[in-house]
Amino acid sequence: MNILPAARPQPMAPRVAIVHEWLEHYAGSERVLEQLVLMYPHAALFAIVDFMPPDRRAFLGGRSVGTTFIQKLPFSRRYFRYYLGLMPIAVEQLDLAGFDLVISSNHAVAKGVITGPDQVHVCYVHSPMRYAWDMQAAYLRHGGMERGIKGIYARWLLHRLRNWDVRSAAGVDVFVANSSYIARRIRKVYRREAVIVYPPVDIDRFHEKMLPRREAYIVISRMVPYKRIDLVVEAFRRMPHRVLHVAGDGPERDRIEAVAAGAPNIIFRGRVSDAQVLEMMQEARAFVFAAEEDFGIAMVEAQACGTPLIVFGRGGACDIVRDADDPEGPTGVFFEEQEPDAIIDAVERFEAMRDRMTARACRANARRFSHEAFRQSMSDVVGQAMRDTCARRMHTPR
Repeated sequence: MNILPAARPQPMAPRVAIVHEWLEHYAGSERVLEQLVLMYPHAALFAIVDFMPPDRRAFLGGRSVGTTFIQKLPFSRRYFRYYLGLMPIAVEQLDLAGFDLVISSNHAVAKGVITGPDQVHVCYVHSPMRYAWDMQAAYLRHGGMERGIKGIYARWLLHRLRNWDVRSAAGVDVFVANSSYIARRIRKVYRREAVIVYPPVDIDRFHEKMLPRREAYIVISRMVPYKRIDLVVEAFRRMPHRVLHVAGDGPERDRIEAVAAGAPNIIFRGRVSDAQVLEMMQEARAFVFAAEEDFGIAMVEAQACGTPLIVFGRGGACDIVRDADDPEGPTGVFFEEQEPDAIIDAVERFEAMRDRMTARACRANARRFSHEAFRQSMSDVVGQAMRDTCARRMHTPR
């Protein structure tokens, strides 16, 4: 009688919790959440509050979302950000004891969830909370809180948030940064190293158009101060032989249009549809970007359309653009100062080497930031974190 050897027990799939900051609009951090949900279809989902409209919830796959007590506080639907001082307490009350793996998507407080010694906590950082750290002065100035009782209270609150932010970082097993720039900020603020996993971009929605390109350069952005669209407009006002199309709206629009001073080579398109954005990117001579961003998804979308970039050489742009020295071929040029003269110089350098920047190279470069690339990289990071935790558990004396 043959006796078959007993089958080895199969390891159980880890129980996964995903902690998002808050659900209100579908924006950059929600793109990351959408991919995490696809990676872990049985994961439980948590957030500080959930006010995502019914018509924008499809990416959640019908999941219910566990929320905190802030969800039920007065006026929280419109003003939940005013409860920022309570958010550290709120996120610490989430009960995650039944999960093996916790993935937090953090730009404020999500990483502060409490986990145990046998749980793995991987934190994807869009940015440490900028208004509490290096952007505090700008935040207070923009909010009119530089002086008076409101200013004193805001500084006290941000001081407490900084202390909590550093302390709660100790509960994270692995930090993941969305760019080299954010990895440096994590090192500066938390004294921790981070793995870099670029955020997911829908590359297939932005594709190259096989038609001759027009002569126009483009800027597509919300018109707010830090985007520095005024610098680009001033630079092209001084280059009347170069055409610039500016798309977008926002509180800075009137001031930016005044900078153009009726220059006929600068065309303001206003708010444009997604289809118009795609068309502008496909037909542009180059995409100009003057802001310092944590990453910069619009730059990747332009590259996916085969469009070269002329960008400020700080922040996430340094991870996106392949410059003149790159062995795989350049896909754009940098300027090193947020000044019109620097932009003019960059445009001239771009024109001198434009023939070296092929649409194929730009498109291939964009592939590094695809949905598939994100999921594979995150899967590798999480798998290594789980293995490391298992190894430590086996070698810990009981």
